[in-house]
Amino acid sequence: MLQRKFDEIVKEHFPKAMDAKDTSIHYLGKMQIEHNIDISKVLMATSVCSDDINVPSTTFFNVLFGPFIMGGLGGLPFAGQTGMTAFAHHIPDAGSAFIFYGPHIGITLDGDLGKMYRPRQEETGNSCGALMLALSRFQDSNYRPVINDDDYQQMKLEENLLSYREEILDSENPEKAITEATYKIIDKKIHEHIKSCKGEYHVDKVTLLGGIIINTDYGLDDYFVAKNFEVIDVSSL
Repeated sequence: MLQRKFDEIVKEHFPKAMDAKDTSIHYLGKMQIEHNIDISKVLMATSVCSDDINVPSTTFFNVLFGPFIMGGLGGLPFAGQTGMTAFAHHIPDAGSAFIFYGPHIGITLDGDLGKMYRPRQEETGNSCGALMLALSRFQDSNYRPVINDDDYQQMKLEENLLSYREEILDSENPEKAITEATYKIIDKKIHEHIKSCKGEYHVDKVTLLGGIIINTDYGLDDYFVAKNFEVIDVSSL
């Protein structure tokens, strides 16, 4: 019953959202049937937020090799070109690559975005915590992130989001808007890193699945809004 209720609430905000398990089945099927990819030889990389709540979000983890972790706070691929190169070198012989990426956002049964009930906690907490922190700081028009070694990833995340600041704050739902903006940043960086490291791949195909993970209550399935699915021919880049 709760899962059905969450399905209604999630789809009010994200009409194209799919149950995370269904997402895995759907896109693994497309890889096999439409693109003739042998999923027994696929290495998976992720560029999702380091938040522990994202680990069980999809069953890709149970089927594919890996994951190679590229993402840090907010899901930005902080592993950079070196990480993309290392990932390319780890792909099985005659295999292919799969990169799953994007930010995440919580939702409650009351329909509050940016919040969720975490395991064994009685009060709601932020999700994504890094994005909601950035959003709270952006309320101060004089605020500017200062890059430093002690909080490098958060400051770089906010620096990347700064150009979206007015768009985020002027939106009807800033929590959703900052998540959407973060997706755009991650998507751009993933494509840039693949292109710059194309010579490091010894296989032809790199599959991308990008979107937004939607966290529900503990023990219930998460959801995923797919925004980009593509199989890239590395030799054509």
